[in-house]
Amino acid sequence: MTASQIEQIAAVLHPKLVEIRRDLHRHPELSNREFRTSGIVAEHLRKFGLSVQTGVAHTGVVGLLEGARPGPTVALRVDMDALPIQELNAVPYRSEYDGVKHACGHDVHTTVGLGVAETLSQMRAGLQGSVKFIFQPAEEGTPAGETGGAYLMLEEGVLHAPDVDSILGLHVMPTLDVGKLGYHSGPVWASNDAIEVVIRGRKTHGAYPHTGVDAILVAAHVLQALQTFANRSVDVRDPLLISFGAIHGGNRFNVIADEVQLLGMMRCLNPELRPTAPAKIEAVIRGITASFGATHSLKVTPGAPVTMNDPRMVEKALPVLEQVVGKENVLLQKPQMGAEDFACYAERVPAFYLILGVRNESRGIVEMLHSPEFDVDEGCLAVGVRAMSSLVLECLSSDRRDRDAPN
Repeated sequence: MTASQIEQIAAVLHPKLVEIRRDLHRHPELSNREFRTSGIVAEHLRKFGLSVQTGVAHTGVVGLLEGARPGPTVALRVDMDALPIQELNAVPYRSEYDGVKHACGHDVHTTVGLGVAETLSQMRAGLQGSVKFIFQPAEEGTPAGETGGAYLMLEEGVLHAPDVDSILGLHVMPTLDVGKLGYHSGPVWASNDAIEVVIRGRKTHGAYPHTGVDAILVAAHVLQALQTFANRSVDVRDPLLISFGAIHGGNRFNVIADEVQLLGMMRCLNPELRPTAPAKIEAVIRGITASFGATHSLKVTPGAPVTMNDPRMVEKALPVLEQVVGKENVLLQKPQMGAEDFACYAERVPAFYLILGVRNESRGIVEMLHSPEFDVDEGCLAVGVRAMSSLVLECLSSDRRDRDAPN
């Protein structure tokens, strides 16, 4: 009866979900600036009868739905922030804010989270345990000089009072058709660490390069080496991705540059490889710069760790998801090199991160995340609510069985 009850509630809620998602899409807000969004979230959660805490990690919102009977606590984490990307889609819900767009689907995530809260609030009498809704700001990264995101949410205690036994999350994916769900056991998303390399040479006249040390030339060798060394210094079965997105150096066409800055990222899918990689990168840079008579510095700023799905949670989730959308629509996905700070929660408690299909080729909805043309088939909203509501109930049930099991 529970599955059909969830399906019925989601069907009734669908028009409302579309309205909420479109409103959020028209009014996107950047990281740590989700003031309007968090206000909407808090207002809805209070209407559903949840106890609500605002101002968590700046603009985060935490809602607690307590069941009729005591039991474990399952968390659902939702990210709310948008990106500094210009909206190019000519749709009725086009972003009204110049240069800001929900290009990663967090408007969908927020809407699904609210839909799950409303669905389960209508089923409170049958809940044994509690559901904590964590609406998180700044998943896309904090502005310079600020703190935020999952790390700050954790510092401020979102996994406590009451203690969370397991946590769920989801992400839209335009490579997967609407109506389909994706999963993976173990690594789902890569770690994401920022790299800054500074090459220091010696400035001189461009007509006499032998009298100086050309930092641009050294940087070019470093770039080439770092793009190729990984498949000779680490096991090729454990991908190590190094990408550079910015290079700055020099100040005049006829002057040999004395300093070049390289900005990039390092991503891994193996949590054991991640801490050893910076030393490997350092060795490559040191060898090249020394051979040219240059010096260097390397700064690696840790970001999100590897997002790991708990195998036991995956095993328990699959039958539930198959009941929601059919076995043929629950698809094993390869780990991806994208990153997610949901990983920070998954380091603390067992976690399951679901992939929600949003693609619809017949309607031209095919563009990738973080693109100006990204959009979703809004049929994903009800699917997401049904899937996540069902998973929450399964987690409450399985966590309770685990608690009651003899040691």
